[in-house]
Amino acid sequence: MAGWLFVISLVLALVAVYRPFGDYMYRVVTGARSTVVERGVYRLVGVNPAAEQTWGVYARGVLAFSAVSILFLYLFLRVQDKLWLSLGMPTMPTHVSWNTAVSFVTNTNWQAYAGESALGHLVQMAGLAVQNFVSAAVGIAVAVAVVRGLAGRGTGTLGNFWVDLTRIILRILLPVCVLATLVFMVAGMVQNLSGGTDVTTLAGATQHITGGPVASQEAIKELGTNGGGFANVNSAHPFENPTTWTNWLEIFLLLLIPFSLPRVFGRMVGQNRQGYAIVAVMAVLAITSIALTVGFEVHGGGTVPQAVGAAMEGKEVRFGVPNSATFAAATTLTSTGAVNSVHDSYTPFGGMLTMVNMMLGEVAPGGVGTGLYGLLVLAVLTVFVAGLMVGRTPEYLGKKVGAQQLQLASLYFLVTPAIVLTGTAAAFATGNNATALNVGPHGLSEVLYAFTSAGNNNGSAFGGLTVNTGWWATALGLAMLLGRFLPMVLVLALAGSFARQQPAPDSEGTLPTHQPLFVGMVVGVTVVLVALTFLPALALGPLAEGLS
Repeated sequence: MAGWLFVISLVLALVAVYRPFGDYMYRVVTGARSTVVERGVYRLVGVNPAAEQTWGVYARGVLAFSAVSILFLYLFLRVQDKLWLSLGMPTMPTHVSWNTAVSFVTNTNWQAYAGESALGHLVQMAGLAVQNFVSAAVGIAVAVAVVRGLAGRGTGTLGNFWVDLTRIILRILLPVCVLATLVFMVAGMVQNLSGGTDVTTLAGATQHITGGPVASQEAIKELGTNGGGFANVNSAHPFENPTTWTNWLEIFLLLLIPFSLPRVFGRMVGQNRQGYAIVAVMAVLAITSIALTVGFEVHGGGTVPQAVGAAMEGKEVRFGVPNSATFAAATTLTSTGAVNSVHDSYTPFGGMLTMVNMMLGEVAPGGVGTGLYGLLVLAVLTVFVAGLMVGRTPEYLGKKVGAQQLQLASLYFLVTPAIVLTGTAAAFATGNNATALNVGPHGLSEVLYAFTSAGNNNGSAFGGLTVNTGWWATALGLAMLLGRFLPMVLVLALAGSFARQQPAPDSEGTLPTHQPLFVGMVVGVTVVLVALTFLPALALGPLAEGLS
């Protein structure tokens, strides 16, 4: 009962903030006035805030900004031993630096190292934490650009990337992060620049934990749905997640922006009911996933969990099974990647759900921005399927879905599965699956989870897999890079094709895309597409383990 009350209170809180916070974000991304600080930023980087950009220019801005960010962060990591506040940490190896730079710039935040024992304060703050902000802002900016394409009236422009990026960071991410940081500090999270807390581990060994800016990093980690943690055990560490109510707040923060963005979508297209339909799809998929994950873990399938009465391996006692499973579902439904329990220790079907959440394309509600535009692509595919069923030209929000739009939407959907399945196959073909702790179906699950997490820019790890080798760092880095930017370019091209169209008026044959029927169709298309793509791999991994 406590577990269900935990989930119900989350739902009620998200419902309560959907309208006011969504309206606030709408005013931020559509407002005509810039603040003094924003105007200073534009002058500093030489940007004309009044200049509108086509999809190609917008995409080049995204790619150029991200490329420079990767290069800067890579160099930062390579020379950290020579920097102020390095705490005597050595330089990070070449392959791990590449992996980490790509990881944080793509908003994946996959970590092949222990944060508190590998990085000094300056790199954590000026390198990784900065990317926690800007990589999240890039995702929101692209989502806003896609919505402008759907709402456009033949201009062919999607806004200004640099304006969107600046406003989102300064007016959305920073203010909420500061407020959340203060709350986390009150809860007992560490926020200082002095080192030195000795803690005794369960094994009786003494470990030196360097105190650092954990509270602020945790706030932006969850708000920007980033998984990078200061402590190696992430949100399971009492410095990062001390109590049950901080656990609740972390889940709320990682769901806050993705679940509120459909309100921005509805306001921008001039039909709030369209936003309600999109958020309803997100809610149906999310609630179903959380219920199933909690159910599988509470039931505790398997010999040992049945014998001891609970599937508590890999879970913190202060959270228990239901709250840990809720966190696991929420972090994989979004692109957060933070964990407060070991997914490798979950029951076979519970662990499978964490993978399926990512395989859905992280659209329920998905990452900040990426979830919204991913679901809009699925809505376009659904409209096409419905058009085939009734023999009419498919339209979405008055924009025709022709051959070009269908090709772009199909390629968008196919990119990530191709990356995930190709990477998994390559690991086994080259023998690099030998770094997995387990063999058989569970060993396959460990490898499949790693590429699913990287390709979908999630960042969480199943566990039981050593990934700090040159092959794994390179392969997962490529998966993160391609999984982030190929879909972004495709969805911006799709938005540009819509932006060039004049919206057609509704007719008797127009499919209502705001009604429960369409919501159900989008849910069905999403589940069927994922099942057709990933079922064979799941059958060899978690399904085989669970049924055995």
